[in-house]
Amino acid sequence: MNIFKAKKSDFYNLPKIEWNSDMNGKQFDSIIILPERRKHDSGYMCMSFVGCIGSEAVVIMSGISDVLHIDGIGGYGKDWLERFHGVPKLVPAKSWNIDCLPCGCLNIWASGRKIEIGYMLSSFEIFAEPEQGVTL
Repeated sequence: MNIFKAKKSDFYNLPKIEWNSDMNGKQFDSIIILPERRKHDSGYMCMSFVGCIGSEAVVIMSGISDVLHIDGIGGYGKDWLERFHGVPKLVPAKSWNIDCLPCGCLNIWASGRKIEIGYMLSSFEIFAEPEQGVTL
């Protein structure tokens, strides 16, 4: 389904991947945030996330998350402990972007990179695909 022609309600009809499914490492070009109509235990509203390849929405994920962690919890990127051997003082810059689709949903992408899905738990993690050979 083309994300520029879709209504918000259309996204809810996509194939659903449940929160406890193993999507860790799956990559998309962008992620659309969809509000859910239920509260999380935290008191915040839950969100679902639509994985897109190009301008095509392909799957809806999670549905139970109240937080979206961009580049993981702390923003250090994927596998930061193994890569930096501790909490880094500096992390490679990434260009994250958010725009608003005609249907009113927010669309997130990382310039020139794929978005990799982390764990889909109470929090939903996404990572910008790391550049090859970048270390600090």
